[in-house]
Amino acid sequence: MDEFWVFGYGSLMWNPGFAFLERSQALVYGYRRSLCVHSWVHRGTQRDPGLVLGLDRGGSCRGMAFRIAPEQWDETIDYLRERELVTNVYLERCLPLQLADGRASKAIAYVVDRSHTQYAGGLDAIAAARVVHGAQGQSGPNDAYVFNTLAHLQEMGIRDHWLEQVVGEVERLRKAA
Repeated sequence: MDEFWVFGYGSLMWNPGFAFLERSQALVYGYRRSLCVHSWVHRGTQRDPGLVLGLDRGGSCRGMAFRIAPEQWDETIDYLRERELVTNVYLERCLPLQLADGRASKAIAYVVDRSHTQYAGGLDAIAAARVVHGAQGQSGPNDAYVFNTLAHLQEMGIRDHWLEQVVGEVERLRKAA
């Protein structure tokens, strides 16, 4: 392997937690960003799960790719596995991607395991908002995670209509409370 890239589609985009040589917007085909993982650790508990993003089948996903220096490959992959594989709801994959400047490469990405008990795919925006509203885990409130993700996507010029609908529904639930 000549280059080692990491693809982030959620919190890794703004909080990678590892050193990198280069950062670029990137596009992955065949997967989409989705609030499709019940969070039992970071944004919820087993008793009151939250929802976090997963890279799920279908469509395409614009996110951020990070190129890692060769001397930091092992340290970075160890860090990512500790961060992303807490409950093994994600599968580590090497996916082809297209960088913003047109270069093609491959990157490590964490794809949701649809057979895992935490998989929550298929929720509409109202159902997702009900889960997100009020859930909290070790890393804080679930709604803060969702709002922060949307804000960062917007800063990057990325529209995610479904996530915008979820945020709108959470705001509606807040006002009704």
